[in-house]
Amino acid sequence: MKNKVVIITGASSGIGKACAWIFARNGAQIVLAARNHEKLSLVGKELKEQGFNAFVVQADVSKEEDCQRLISETVTKFKVIDVLINNAGISMRATLEQAEVSVIRKLMEINFFGTVYCTKYALPYLLKSKGSVVGVSSIAGYKGLPGRTGYSASKFAMHGFLEALRLENLQKELHVLIACPGFTASNIRNTALGSDGKIQGESPRDEQKMMQPEEVAELILKAVLKRQNYLTLTMNGKLTVWLNKFFPKLVDRLVYKHMRKEPNSPF
Repeated sequence: MKNKVVIITGASSGIGKACAWIFARNGAQIVLAARNHEKLSLVGKELKEQGFNAFVVQADVSKEEDCQRLISETVTKFKVIDVLINNAGISMRATLEQAEVSVIRKLMEINFFGTVYCTKYALPYLLKSKGSVVGVSSIAGYKGLPGRTGYSASKFAMHGFLEALRLENLQKELHVLIACPGFTASNIRNTALGSDGKIQGESPRDEQKMMQPEEVAELILKAVLKRQNYLTLTMNGKLTVWLNKFFPKLVDRLVYKHMRKEPNSPF
């Protein structure tokens, strides 16, 4: 990763922030992007204080013009792009019956179209560098989760988009990684939207018992270096994906039972 230019969206916290640190420690030049300028600037400041090269660009990935500007400012400063990590994301917690359609739309705009916009504008530079596109997805991209219809839909869409992108560029040496953490201790559940589109404010899960963002970031780095196509994390995550191929009805019942146990579950 020495001197490679790495763009990370959703870099102000969680997996994105952890990726910024692990890639920087391995010699990369980091471009940090997120909506929250205050938190983002703090991450950039901390990296610079440790002697790392960090460039901050405030951007809302749900806005195409912001994504275009992110890529443009990166190329103006560094001339190249080697890795794009599409990490920005948001979740939800409500049944479709309860949820407003605007909630589903917002998740698609951030999780799916944010990935499309950033990848579209970065693609010419990534093809030139034979670089890597990373989509930080979820096990919900393999198995729909009850109470997360919009989130699951956005991750299924991300998977299809990235797989098609990989095949389109099979002869051009573009690396495309779909990374699927299981439940990871991050800010995504605290900022998850309720049925009315308002932030729920607290996680329904014990974050301390989950895989930590730093572990996920280190495994993403290794997968990029090895140019892996897929990265599925946690034993439960791997088991869910495998069982769902052969025993989908059984997994339906297990997933429903698991999600029903959440505090204040909508079921």
